[in-house]
Amino acid sequence: MKVIPFTIPVPKDKSIIIQEDRLPYFYNHLHRHHEIQITWIQQGEGTLLVGESMHHFQPGDVFVIGANQPHIFKSDASYFEKRNKKISQSVTIFFNENGDLEPLLKLPELKLIRKWLEQFPAGCKLPQASQTTIIKLIQSVGSSKGSLQIARFIELLQVFASNKGLSALSTLSQPLQFNESEGARLNTIYQYTLEHFSESISLNEVAAKAHLTVPAFCRYFKKRTRKTYVGFLNEIRISEACKLLQQEPESMVSIAFATGFSHISSFNRTFKQIMGISPREFKNRSSI
Repeated sequence: MKVIPFTIPVPKDKSIIIQEDRLPYFYNHLHRHHEIQITWIQQGEGTLLVGESMHHFQPGDVFVIGANQPHIFKSDASYFEKRNKKISQSVTIFFNENGDLEPLLKLPELKLIRKWLEQFPAGCKLPQASQTTIIKLIQSVGSSKGSLQIARFIELLQVFASNKGLSALSTLSQPLQFNESEGARLNTIYQYTLEHFSESISLNEVAAKAHLTVPAFCRYFKKRTRKTYVGFLNEIRISEACKLLQQEPESMVSIAFATGFSHISSFNRTFKQIMGISPREFKNRSSI
């Protein structure tokens, strides 16, 4: 399975490309490309994996993903059901800062934009309070042509660069580096984990999926993601628990079991380690 690199088809007469997707679920494989992408989620929910980090996504969210960052927008399990009628829809702007746009971005008047790109090499997420302004600009870029489109695009970047509420998608200063075969193996691990996190996953099981012994798998995963597999699995489970705590009136015990924890005590402990607060505190804050 070829997962990286992914080639964005940029027409010869375009410096940026705008892609609109309307599908049952988002592109389902780990991939990377030379272009930076700005993605507005119109419909659909799931988990965005970027480098070693993960983030929940939902309608209205806007993400910037840095060049050459391995990533995947993994739709929630319900989007893969056979009788599912849900839609995943997004608008994405791709651009290569080192391509045709390089001379433009080097202009002294665009110093703030260059500083922003350097500050978030892996990408960033837009705060909810700024979504309306940015979405209108994305729509404006998409509906414009020629030089006016470039002008609207620079305005979009300028608004991003001026935003003080952006949050980094990854804590790594450099993208994770691995070849195509390693990318395929990592994609297999990610896919299996995202599909089975609610079950009891043993290191023996996931190591077998990667065709490695358990010790070799643990070394492999830690070297390429900067975290242990158990830590990665727990982050996925807690990310899902956060969604359920915001949406469902179910008990803490039910949510713990639904996200793969066999004991409420381990769920509470792991949740606080990752989120910094207890599940109940998180639920109370979300309901305010």
